[in-house]
Amino acid sequence: MKRTRWWGRVLGTWGLTVLVLSGANRLLAQTTVDRIVAVVDKEIITESDLDQQLNLVALQNRLDPKEPELRKQVLESMVADRLILAQAILDSITVTEDEVTRVLDQQFQNFVRQAGSEQRLEQVYGKPIALLKREYRPVVRKQLLIQRVRQQREASIQVARREVEEFFEAYKDSLPKVPEEVELSQIFVVPKPDTALEKQTREKLNAIRDSILAGGDFADFARRYSQDGSAAGGGDLGWAKRGLVFVPEFEAAVFALKEKEISPVIKTEFGYHIIQLLERRGESVHARHILLRVQKGPVSDSAAVEFLRSLRERAMHGESFADLARKYSEDENTKAAGGDLGRVAVDQLEPDFASVVKNLKKSEISEPHKVTLGSSYGYQIVIMKDQVPPHDVNLAQDYRRVEQMALFVKRQREYAQWIDEMKKNIYVDIRL
Repeated sequence: MKRTRWWGRVLGTWGLTVLVLSGANRLLAQTTVDRIVAVVDKEIITESDLDQQLNLVALQNRLDPKEPELRKQVLESMVADRLILAQAILDSITVTEDEVTRVLDQQFQNFVRQAGSEQRLEQVYGKPIALLKREYRPVVRKQLLIQRVRQQREASIQVARREVEEFFEAYKDSLPKVPEEVELSQIFVVPKPDTALEKQTREKLNAIRDSILAGGDFADFARRYSQDGSAAGGGDLGWAKRGLVFVPEFEAAVFALKEKEISPVIKTEFGYHIIQLLERRGESVHARHILLRVQKGPVSDSAAVEFLRSLRERAMHGESFADLARKYSEDENTKAAGGDLGRVAVDQLEPDFASVVKNLKKSEISEPHKVTLGSSYGYQIVIMKDQVPPHDVNLAQDYRRVEQMALFVKRQREYAQWIDEMKKNIYVDIRL
């Protein structure tokens, strides 16, 4: 079989893959009157919706957006997503606000990382992050509903060994070569703020607060001193509903204020704030703030590096790297798994990170090195657990990889059949 036939199976997942990005781009879109290209139940898809999604898919996959077949496939994917949302309503499937908030926060962390900093992200969109999150929230809810419905349907779909072997025989000539891979684990720590610098930051913000209480203009001080993306707008955060936008410490402070009152200096994960409540309507508040971030000096960095060096020495003298990671690593995504980063293709590593691990031999541990995460950073040591040279896919060495490919294809086949069944029961009108 040709290679294109295997990769063609991937097209059915575009709806979920680019939903996040299309939702983010939609925040910038102006309202225009354009042609309706499809109707699904009570939802419409306009030509501008399709063009936006098409361009994103083409950009992500390096394809030609003018290709007619691609345009057709993207529209079919968008129709499928809306069918699933309609089915979610029929099946009374829901997601909680806490689930939406958690995913929203995770996705905005990724957006910040891609943009380089919170300030840069806010500059790109011309809005504070708090407002962007509120506008983006319905997109995340739809994304979660689609995932929930698909997960419930696909949970019982499995592949037997016979199916894996049949898949391998059918596609082995077109399966991509397995690239060079490394299996890594990490211990990650964040430098703790220098006590003296933290004290200076708090004192500076208290002085700003005193000046405002003495008659200074809050918005002017915010524009001059705040280190948040909302500074250009005088620190204005717009309207926010309880439990949906602010971190707990900030929310507790703002909801404790009376209108026009200014809070004492409070600390959150972002730094030190003073907050003014402008207006309140029930469980929604309109506030502004001034943020000063806590700087980390050379003392903080040196302490983090020395701590990681001590852990490296302990691991080199026989202690379990995984146990040390579970106890000391500050990366919540990997610490429970002993710092496991999984198996990663070498050509997919970030250049700075690749330079750290490329010369490691199996079981060797790197020296501490700096890792930048958006506007923040930390330090990391990694252990080389295994190295796999590039090779052609084979069942003996890559059974799990082939099994996942076979399972993916089976789920896609049954997914397509399910979409066809829904089209018989839910109104669909494709006008393109």
